[in-house]
Amino acid sequence: MNEKPTIAARAGSALGHGVSTAAHGTREAIRKNPKANRVYRTTVGVVGGTTVALGVVLIPLPGPGSLVAIGGLALLGTEFETAKKASGKANALARKALAAANEKRKRRAAQRADADDTALTEKFPETDHAQRVGR
Repeated sequence: MNEKPTIAARAGSALGHGVSTAAHGTREAIRKNPKANRVYRTTVGVVGGTTVALGVVLIPLPGPGSLVAIGGLALLGTEFETAKKASGKANALARKALAAANEKRKRRAAQRADADDTALTEKFPETDHAQRVGR
């Protein structure tokens, strides 16, 4: 497998680094001005808090409500240490839930495959069905 990044990947990485550096510089300039800093932190708080609230409201509905809430926490975490800690815990919990769901999906697929093999073996006992389907 070729490990060398493509030109597009290198360009995207360079662009991302440039944007990140520019954003960091802009944020440092805002921090130097107390009034601008207060306005910025208030804006982040309002937008992040609204996003978290919207995500919590959307949780019972089908769709990505919990992901919206986690995204709001991440946004708040850019300016507030408590939100950063809560976001880290929420991300860890989401990763754990994803791993559990993937494991359950694998177990179900294995059970279905075993059930299919059993049904085929009962119907056609003279054939090795597991070998025929590539297992």
